[in-house]
Amino acid sequence: MAEGGSTPEIDLTRPSVARMYDYYLNGKDNYQVDREAAERVARAMPEIGELAKENRSFLRRSVRYMARRGIRQFLDIGSGLPTVGNTHEIAHEIVPDARVVYVDSDPVVLVHGRALLATNEFTTVAQADMRRPADVLDHARSTGLIDFTAPVGVLMIAMTHFLTLEEREGVMAPLREALAPGSHLAATHVTTEGHAPAAVDQIENAYAATPTPIYFRNKSDIALFFDGFELVDPGLVTIDTWNPENDETDKPAKQVGKWLYGGIGRLS
Repeated sequence: MAEGGSTPEIDLTRPSVARMYDYYLNGKDNYQVDREAAERVARAMPEIGELAKENRSFLRRSVRYMARRGIRQFLDIGSGLPTVGNTHEIAHEIVPDARVVYVDSDPVVLVHGRALLATNEFTTVAQADMRRPADVLDHARSTGLIDFTAPVGVLMIAMTHFLTLEEREGVMAPLREALAPGSHLAATHVTTEGHAPAAVDQIENAYAATPTPIYFRNKSDIALFFDGFELVDPGLVTIDTWNPENDETDKPAKQVGKWLYGGIGRLS
């Protein structure tokens, strides 16, 4: 069930983070401006394609973790373009009637989401910017799929690193305050730790040409995004070491995941 409305206008003069990510995953929903920006990132981080896949693996493991612990509704913020192993597909393997709302600011995501989810009564997509959490929450409520009086699984996979530390509390606090006890937050974030400053600078410069600059941080600064949540085992770790599964499709690629910290926090 996708929200209705007119086809949004797409700006092809500037690269889009969602479309760059699609390119990393060998998708087809990207444009020359996105590919050029993505290649600049790849020159500093040659393993970016494998890292994007590992990040998706973390998402799938996170959804399974939450669904197995009673979460029946998911809010995927910054969901990106549809690909194999979307949140609703993983959740429905465990909870067939789990409700999922995808939110992204990129209009291409909205167009493709409408097409993909047109006949799915448990899932929808909305266009909103995570920097406006009131809009994100209003869109989620208006779908009729998310009940904030019950626990919600919030996903911010590879999204918090697009916020400045000054923006952090203004975004995270309203989301946290809207959630019922028992809700979970899953997030991943790029790190400076273990990486050459020149490579980090090159990647940050590539993203500076997009509407969403990226900010690499150390572990202690990344942990601030989980304020108010209790991190579940094994805590905030590089994503290759977060609860790896035996399923070959989600087997972490050793070392590749060292660019990202990830974790799940539970709200008491």
